Amino acid sequence: MKTLNIKQLDEKDEEIADALISLGMSRNAAMVLAYMRNTNSATSTDLERSTRLRQPEVSIAMRQLKERDWVNEREEKKPGKGRPYKIYTFKVGFNDIIAHLERQQRKGVEETQAKIERLKKLGK
Repeated sequence: MKTLNIKQLDEKDEEIADALISLGMSRNAAMVLAYMRNTNSATSTDLERSTRLRQPEVSIAMRQLKERDWVNEREEKKPGKGRPYKIYTFKVGFNDIIAHLERQQRKGVEETQAKIERLKKLGK
């Protein structure tokens, strides 16, 4: 029988994922980001095992992250037969992702504040 050494999300990673979710990110994408922040690269199988997500959930999360241009995807052939597996790496640093989310939240707050000011003017 084989022994596998699988990294799991710890309490800090779970807290990071919760914070990302509260900023509007999907649960699956947040879990993947929380895991990948500690690794240089991860296979889809690694992500499935460590985040306790199913393969379609990992694929959807990675599609969302690729659309934001935050991750690279490449395929690597397995030895022997079978499908190649996907390996994901960050295109930008985790701190850059946080900075992007911060700008996005600030913009939302500014827009809301502008709407409130407009309502105040219209209400007079």
